[in-house]
Amino acid sequence: MESTTMEVVLQYLALVVIVLLVGMVGGRVAQLLRVPDVAVFLLAGVLIGPVLHLVALSPESVADQFLIVCGATLILFDGGRAISLRILRQVWLTITMLAIPGVLITATVTAWAAYAVLDVPFLVAFLLAAIISSTDPATLIPVFKQVPIEARLKQTVESESAFNDATGSILTFATLGIVAGGESFSLLGSVLDFVLMAAGGLFVGLVIGYLGALLITDRRPGLLREYASVVVIVCALVAYLVGDLLHVSGFMATFAAGVVLGNHRTFGWPIQSERLQEVGHFFEGLTLILRMMIFILLGSQVDFAALAEYWVEGLVIVAVFMLVARPLTVLLCAGVDRIAKWSWRELLFMCWVRETGVIPAALVALIAGLHLTHYREIQAVTFLAILITIVVQAGTTGLVAHKLGVTGHSTVENGQH
Repeated sequence: MESTTMEVVLQYLALVVIVLLVGMVGGRVAQLLRVPDVAVFLLAGVLIGPVLHLVALSPESVADQFLIVCGATLILFDGGRAISLRILRQVWLTITMLAIPGVLITATVTAWAAYAVLDVPFLVAFLLAAIISSTDPATLIPVFKQVPIEARLKQTVESESAFNDATGSILTFATLGIVAGGESFSLLGSVLDFVLMAAGGLFVGLVIGYLGALLITDRRPGLLREYASVVVIVCALVAYLVGDLLHVSGFMATFAAGVVLGNHRTFGWPIQSERLQEVGHFFEGLTLILRMMIFILLGSQVDFAALAEYWVEGLVIVAVFMLVARPLTVLLCAGVDRIAKWSWRELLFMCWVRETGVIPAALVALIAGLHLTHYREIQAVTFLAILITIVVQAGTTGLVAHKLGVTGHSTVENGQH
């Protein structure tokens, strides 16, 4: 028994070493090509996984699920720290529209495309669309760290990716309940679930973030100010854990906690800038390792057999998803915001940045054990959407931003830096 356990430990250690070595090479290649590293990491994962068979970690394994949840939580929290409340007040309507009706619009348009080209019932097509309908913060936030985007635009897209997690999750599990368990759909129940998940996650995050700022502030009490880096990690993980235990949006909770700590002066608990710089450097190294692990392993789990079977239908669905559903969503949700007054260049940029990544992959892994009749089609199209949006959209974010003239040094004005 002990030898078996040690063998597993050594296998995981070897996997970590291989992924980090490949990640460093991939990161260097990304620098030379001047593209976001997540796109290179994903392709590197495809190379060392299904092509060379150097690594193999099941997406249904505890280790993989732990890595995805922990990594996405810390990346999302770090993104929240860079959000300015002043900017959020200017674009709250756009974020709300994109995060709630926007996800529904994207899912509905994509579902009809899936229903038209796949031989599946409409509810299964809608389940597929719901899984990929929300944007992915674990992809977008690292990309925007590497590509300088005008602050208001950058923070709007990042906030959307955090807030629409609740909508996408509720939509997915409500549809899954009907498809797998024969439950009846309740519009009122779904609306109440969304309000509880979103508002509950926001409340949990605000409380945890406030307590974290209280512990590391320069004022009294500031009991753990010398352990600021550890405190912020604990805040991020505790916010997600409490949110999940209360059956509210854990990702929204951790993002909100990050926003509170990033806007510490606004909440009355100033934190020394040198200490925040230390936290920033620590998170920079930590999130780089997590990006390598998450996206290289994600690429290594691509099922080429399923892709080969449904690649034509998948390309059609993803094309509608990227080129029809997203632009329609942005125009109907952000285009009507007369407070923000978005320019056409900014709207076009929003249309292009809607990467799909870690969250849809996690959702597909969660439903793998349910033995759905059309799971193979869902899995194939989801991974095709992940591959195309990350490689094509994330890989060209800098080029598109430059062509549209929306680049800029997005300085944080909340006292974090």
